[in-house]
Amino acid sequence: MAAARRPAGPLLLWAEVRPFPRGRVEGGCQASGRAGEEGGARHIPALPSGSPCPVQGCSRAGAMGRAAARWPRQWGLLVLLCGAVAAAPAPRAVAPLLCNVSLDSPAEERWLPVLRRFDPAFLRAAVARIIDESVPKWVHEVIRPIAAELEIFMPQPFAGEILGLCKALGISLGDGVLLNFAYESTAFCTSIVAQDDKGNIYHGRNLDYNFVDILSKITIDVQFIKSGQIAYQGTTFLGYVGLWTGQSPHKFTISGDEREDGRWWENAIAAFLNRNYPVSWLVRDTLSRAEDFQSAVLRLAGIPIIAEVYYIVGGVSPKEGMVITRNRRGPADLWPLDPLGGAWFRVETNYDHWTTPPPSDDRRTAAIKALNATGQQNINFDTLFKVLSVKPVLNNNTVYTTLMSAALPDKYQTWIRTVK
Repeated sequence: MAAARRPAGPLLLWAEVRPFPRGRVEGGCQASGRAGEEGGARHIPALPSGSPCPVQGCSRAGAMGRAAARWPRQWGLLVLLCGAVAAAPAPRAVAPLLCNVSLDSPAEERWLPVLRRFDPAFLRAAVARIIDESVPKWVHEVIRPIAAELEIFMPQPFAGEILGLCKALGISLGDGVLLNFAYESTAFCTSIVAQDDKGNIYHGRNLDYNFVDILSKITIDVQFIKSGQIAYQGTTFLGYVGLWTGQSPHKFTISGDEREDGRWWENAIAAFLNRNYPVSWLVRDTLSRAEDFQSAVLRLAGIPIIAEVYYIVGGVSPKEGMVITRNRRGPADLWPLDPLGGAWFRVETNYDHWTTPPPSDDRRTAAIKALNATGQQNINFDTLFKVLSVKPVLNNNTVYTTLMSAALPDKYQTWIRTVK
């Protein structure tokens, strides 16, 4: 459904305030941002007329109205000031479902509480469509016959998690692996890491992908729980065990943007069978293992991966911001923040920063203009959201926007975006 065009002026969007859970938290999904709180408005975005909601037990009608009625307890008002965003057709934004995945559970069982919140038939249909329309047929022929042996090539916990998801959904292991490859192959994005005039680091990203109609319904924020505490968190699509977006609280943040080399599938499959990491698995592995910004950069820059990529990393101290341009075997370029030299932000889309993006996809220039207009003294979560809402940075393929700052982990926030 097309969003109605609104006159220029303040644009008001409801966005749920999700306090960071303190103390022990358990597995499963929650309807609100506060651990253990009943009710709440945490939900998937407005769906097209007639579309079934894939969340089990959900009544789609009136969800936003009921949420707004609980304003004193659960909702904050995000005000986007006049300007390019307000003058454009108003984008819709709403927080995704927040889920907990217990790292203390066996890998095959970790995602089961999350899966129970969704309609299995909808998920199976979504998997079939994504695989059929995005994975080349020859890849099916390579992967499916050797599916039973794929665990040889997949490190834990990813192999066990994919196997558990496949069993629960009633799909083949081959299809589960193909689905995860499909999500690896075409993640077009815009990532920004910026430092304000007080030395605070902010990190924002838009993730653009085909199948927005499906992915907007299965985007989830995940808190990975170990010994009752949040070890790390991220945003993903249900069924995808990797992370393109994530945060290790009080340590660092990461986002990944695809780097196209023209022979993605051929090279990726060969590298995978050589036991290289998928790019999103390295993000999650780094969130789990790295102790600080520097160690995260070293891991993301040096570990062999199946495809070229841009890793954008933010830390907790001044100057801790980096764009890592990756080849499969190592770094092609390291591009740090240089606030003393005037480079208080870095913008990465899907093109090497030392080249000029094509006119048909120049999100970079729009983002840079918006950041310069904002100014270092004014950059914060709200203004960074505005930058990521300027077209074409925000576009018809934008599935979600995430804002994060490792020094302020309770501010991690994702919005599912719909632009028509």
